[in-house]
Amino acid sequence: MKTEINREKLFRMVSVGVVDEPINQAYDIISTGALLLNLAASIMLTFDKLEAGFGPILVAIEAVTVLFFGVDYVLRLITANYLFPESNERDSLFRYVFSFSGIIDLLSFLPYYLPVFFPAGIAAFRMFRVVRIFRLFRINAYYDSLNVITEVIISKKQQLLSSVFIILTLMLASSLCMYSLEHEAQPEVFTNAFSGIWWSASTLLTVGYGDIYPVTTMGRVFSIIITFLGVGMVAIPTGIISAGFVEQYQQFKKFGDYGIEQDIRFIRFPVTRKDKWAGKSISRIGLPQGCIIAAVQRGQELVIPNGDVVLTPGDIITVGAEPVSKELPVRVRQITLRKNHPWTDNAIRDIDISRQSYILMVKRSGAAHIPNGSMVLHDGDEVFVLSKDKAAREKQNPIVS
Repeated sequence: MKTEINREKLFRMVSVGVVDEPINQAYDIISTGALLLNLAASIMLTFDKLEAGFGPILVAIEAVTVLFFGVDYVLRLITANYLFPESNERDSLFRYVFSFSGIIDLLSFLPYYLPVFFPAGIAAFRMFRVVRIFRLFRINAYYDSLNVITEVIISKKQQLLSSVFIILTLMLASSLCMYSLEHEAQPEVFTNAFSGIWWSASTLLTVGYGDIYPVTTMGRVFSIIITFLGVGMVAIPTGIISAGFVEQYQQFKKFGDYGIEQDIRFIRFPVTRKDKWAGKSISRIGLPQGCIIAAVQRGQELVIPNGDVVLTPGDIITVGAEPVSKELPVRVRQITLRKNHPWTDNAIRDIDISRQSYILMVKRSGAAHIPNGSMVLHDGDEVFVLSKDKAAREKQNPIVS
């Protein structure tokens, strides 16, 4: 049991973004610093003057940081079962080793030591060291804004794939047409149907290197048409990604701090047979002061509520309430859980949460759930945490010295 507890603490330490304890935060700082030092040393070693003056120091920095990457990889192997808790020990280890992050972690240090065993491949191994830069993506755990691009690409992947398919189809078609128009005039340039792929790519993507170009009149006219089409084709994925950014930021604004105040002024819920309101008129249900029933939806009919309307099972009630004040000393935060989050796969009663906060709601697979102590949180859950706002409390109860 003690070994498992130590492994769990080790997993929390190597998980990026878990800063609930000083050692976890320190490890993140060391990991990020080691990566930045390694990249800086690798870049500086490409300058002859810097290598001549500081070569031994830069080589030592690279050796120490690469060793750290190796130790980090071993630690992640040891704690892989906590990264994939739904799998057994062997499967979780296999999943991590062949995951994108696992491959990046392996290539961060392995090519540095391979020339010791295979001296002939030193040039190829050096090329793989560039993979280390992908470790920078782990910083995304600290900044929600850096995750937006990933979320946009995932949410718009179907539209992006469609636009890429259109571009590839147009590229192939323009290559075939240009071969037909230019082969006789430039047989050494447009030698076959696929020789125009480079020309079509540079033209459609508005790069235009100019190393391959048409010389016939029809070829030049066709090239002008393809150039205009290329501007439109490039604009399609750009517009999709831009629209995705707008949608994501609007969602962040909606669910940010104090952002759901407008949403909670009106709530809708169905009346069931077990509810105390079922069978009672609106005048008898005893709403608190400041609350009103704004609408009653009964089947396909919208009933304008008044005191004599009797609520029946199946009615969908819209209740409105006036905010208590413009500045409430509370705030609601939305936390989307990931696999490496400390709350994931833990019961609510077991998680570490401030006494000034409590979990208001858990949204799972599009459905809202009222939490209780035995409810286990899972990867992908959206947790709404209600907490007292420190600044607002101090404003209402200033400390007098």
